[in-house]
Amino acid sequence: MSSYEDYRARPPRQPPLRRLIDSFRRDPNRRLLPDNTIDGVPHRGGGGDGGGGMPTREHQGAHYFDLRAATLSTANTGLARELKGRHLQMIAIGGSIGTGLFVASGKSLSIGGPASLLLAYGFIGVMLYCTVQALGELAVTFPVAGSFSAYSTRFLDPAWGFAMGWNYALQWLIVLPLEIIAASITVGYWDNSMNRAIFVTIFLFTIVTINLFGVKGYGEAEFIFAIVKITAVIGFILLGIVINIGGFPNDGYIGGRYWSHPGAFHNGFKGLCSVFVTAAFAFSGTELVGLAAAEAVNPRKSLPTAIKQVFWRITLFYIVALTLIGLLVPYDHSHLLGAESMADASASPFVIAIESAGIDVLPGVMNSVILVAVLSVGNSAVFGSSRTLAALADQRQAPRILGYVDRRGRPLVAIILAALVGLLGFLADLEQQSDVLNWLLAVSGLSSIFTWGSICLAHIRFRRAWAAKGHSVGQLAFRAQGGVVGSWVGLAFNILVLIAQFWTAAWPIKMSDGKKPETSRDVAQAFFLQYMCVPIVGAFYMGHKIWFRTRIVRIEDMDIDTGRRDFNLPILLALEVDEKKSWPLWKKLYKFFC
Repeated sequence: MSSYEDYRARPPRQPPLRRLIDSFRRDPNRRLLPDNTIDGVPHRGGGGDGGGGMPTREHQGAHYFDLRAATLSTANTGLARELKGRHLQMIAIGGSIGTGLFVASGKSLSIGGPASLLLAYGFIGVMLYCTVQALGELAVTFPVAGSFSAYSTRFLDPAWGFAMGWNYALQWLIVLPLEIIAASITVGYWDNSMNRAIFVTIFLFTIVTINLFGVKGYGEAEFIFAIVKITAVIGFILLGIVINIGGFPNDGYIGGRYWSHPGAFHNGFKGLCSVFVTAAFAFSGTELVGLAAAEAVNPRKSLPTAIKQVFWRITLFYIVALTLIGLLVPYDHSHLLGAESMADASASPFVIAIESAGIDVLPGVMNSVILVAVLSVGNSAVFGSSRTLAALADQRQAPRILGYVDRRGRPLVAIILAALVGLLGFLADLEQQSDVLNWLLAVSGLSSIFTWGSICLAHIRFRRAWAAKGHSVGQLAFRAQGGVVGSWVGLAFNILVLIAQFWTAAWPIKMSDGKKPETSRDVAQAFFLQYMCVPIVGAFYMGHKIWFRTRIVRIEDMDIDTGRRDFNLPILLALEVDEKKSWPLWKKLYKFFC
């Protein structure tokens, strides 16, 4: 056929507006539920172990949960697979660095002192390293929609998966207005008289627009945001070393002065325990790399490298940076104690350290970086909540309309819902905005602890099912470096954090001003502010359990085949083993960590 005939054979090109409208329509080749269900009622299909027979039914009553249909739905998603390796690496190493590190670390420093700051963040870092390794193994093997909430449904209990899915979705839905309010407060560093509603509108519009460009738009934005944040943290580390050696103006060498006076610890062991949840909030979002696996071009190749970047993120961006913060800012600094909320950028220890050194321009630059970091976390909030809600809808654990995925692979309705919740950001102009921020944070404060603990437990039970079905660990495309032991360590650490948080919530540290004792009303409010997530998770779990009467999934009933990728692994792994034999020792060590 000639080029002219080929041109004539092409369908007519639609006008741009028509193409835009069509992109929001659902792909007719995609169903919200697999073909083995009709209006939620199962007929001929596979069993719970991936074989033939009737699908898994939890009981024969009027309400039941179809575990087989839920597993198929998450494995056959209509989400676009456009995330590349560089996107995943940046999401892993810097994707969620935001107010938790740049601002909330100041509150941690004022409560526990520099030693408690390092110990708590190091503790959470070890816990998270084990958790992300377990998540990496699961996500490479099963790059399915919903990721960890789907794993909880599949390997633990459908009721617990329901609770974890909604727990995670609510966390990010609440974080979006929280970060937008934080961004509007950050702008006040330059001019506090401006109307915050203007900036709330700008920030919310920007975040939603980025997500409407699809997963590739989210990936490219996070790639740029992460580069800015990584550059800023590395620059601060170098500057912090110079400031510590050179000293503040007319003050001389600093060294470890603030570890001696006012001291390394504040409020003793309880001060250390009080820092744990703030540290967990700072690390929250690291698990997004597992959620993004379902939309990666080649998860088996790109995800293991991205997972290993978490080691450097914990070591460099948290431990090293916070060590310098503890050396440069005393825990009794007036700006730390005068913070209006955890989103008050004026109380950022990074900004305080630079201002104390008498540098005029850099504090404004650091606040600009904080603003970028806040927008980045808000961007991640829309991504995390929309993907989780869509996966819940596909599993019949949320309204079906939330599972609407358009032709460009975007969970459109879920994104719109996240944007609507983001309108809470307009509360930024309230006089009680600090109280609003604290209550918003209370809903999401412990969410990550439950998510991380569930990932570890799901990995432990998956390994048991994997062995019970006759598979060896060598058949896995990626193996957690800590193995099952690492998951037990991660699970134990998560439980310890929950216990420590209960202790500090029920018997809180006295007010920092020391002028008046806390009343019983203050104690009760502080408890619910710190522990509200627990009754929310319990209500979701018990509600689903009572309605569907689900049971813990037995090892012999677990489906370890649906959604599993790379069934030609023996050949691929053999080629990789041969390639590794020729590597020098330095490259083997580098590849182990990177």
